[in-house]
Amino acid sequence: MSEYEMQEMESQEQLDERVIEIARVAKVVKGGRRFQFRVTVVIGDGHGQVGMGVPDAMRKATDRARKDMRSVFTMGTTIPHEVIGRVAGAKILLKPASPGTGVIAAGGVRAVLETVGIRDILTKSLGSANVLNSVMATFQALDALKSPAQEAARRGKPVEELMPFWERRKHG
Repeated sequence: MSEYEMQEMESQEQLDERVIEIARVAKVVKGGRRFQFRVTVVIGDGHGQVGMGVPDAMRKATDRARKDMRSVFTMGTTIPHEVIGRVAGAKILLKPASPGTGVIAAGGVRAVLETVGIRDILTKSLGSANVLNSVMATFQALDALKSPAQEAARRGKPVEELMPFWERRKHG
């Protein structure tokens, strides 16, 4: 085994991989219906990297999720600010929570947040209950997160003013 293959195997062992949905899909053709399985997989390293894959088979979904890995800005065990993600009819609200709260989420949203490495967060699904759209809305919300330092510089305010109240006590 080459050194590259060994590194690849080590990196795969460290990733948290979760199957969110397995759906049987049909394509109508001349002779009837052709059935396949659509698998939705989320992969994360628990330290702010997460990816999602949705092709027709498990191995393909896993490979697609690895290619789709992206960084998410976290602040300790939570997110820096409240954000809403929208995809089609699904709306997902993500709110930061104080340490010890846990992940208050269900289904695919919980899987995405846990694979990112977020341990304390409050969520609410405000629209469609479609699992795939909810997961994509969660990704969209996570992509919209900004660093408190960047946002404070943009607004011309001190960083402490933009931090959650439980973080202000530690710094102030």
